[in-house]
Amino acid sequence: MIDRPSITAFFPAYNDAGTIASMVVVVHRTLEEITDDFEVIVVENGSTDYTVEVLEDLAKRYEKLRVLTHRQPLGYGGALRVGFANATKDLIFYTDGDAQYDPRELKLLLPAMREHVDIVNGWKIDRSDPVIRIVIGRVYNRLVKTLFDLKLKDVDCDFRLIRRGVFDIIDLESDSGTICLEFVKKTEDAGFRYAEVPVHHFHRSYGKSQFFNFPRLWRTGVQLLHLWWKLNVRQLHKRQIAQRRAIAARKRERELVEG
Repeated sequence: MIDRPSITAFFPAYNDAGTIASMVVVVHRTLEEITDDFEVIVVENGSTDYTVEVLEDLAKRYEKLRVLTHRQPLGYGGALRVGFANATKDLIFYTDGDAQYDPRELKLLLPAMREHVDIVNGWKIDRSDPVIRIVIGRVYNRLVKTLFDLKLKDVDCDFRLIRRGVFDIIDLESDSGTICLEFVKKTEDAGFRYAEVPVHHFHRSYGKSQFFNFPRLWRTGVQLLHLWWKLNVRQLHKRQIAQRRAIAARKRERELVEG
């Protein structure tokens, strides 16, 4: 376990006015228990409710909170990419702004972030969703694990703690919810080491899911096919990973010589 680490915590937020304030407050208090070196980022993603007003008020109260507002929706993947790109601390924790996960359980992930671990991934103990969403979620998880040959237990659990250096090696391109699959596939192919920790999943108390509707599911299916072709057939990301690892190795060698 890392002693008093520096951590960025961020949330993508889309129409999460009823939950985002509690998420920010709880993660801020949790981080204060863990470390003195932290920041909180919310990537506001074209909300049409009063999410922006809530975040503006929070920003006046919490100096370590940064709100990145985008009036044109970025897509879920776009919001995550903005969060990763703007994180400045050694570790990056993210989860969704809809309060279906408890930010206090970051304290469960941190002990698993040992020297040999690069990413700590939550897995849902029990999914608190309507039956149809549970069924679709299980089918999706099994399908993508088979299609992409993934080892991770719970691919779509958006409760992760990541070393920022991971993003020196991989690039993410997806704008949609398939970014989670892209992230897992590329990090596994890059040889990054995972630890998995059980976390709780809660009923959505405000708003509604942007993923579980049939037009979105259809688009997701099409995007999965494109991603499968790019990552399983063309595999251009493996060349990029090798190149970036070589650059990182040369940089470390220079630092050792100069040091």
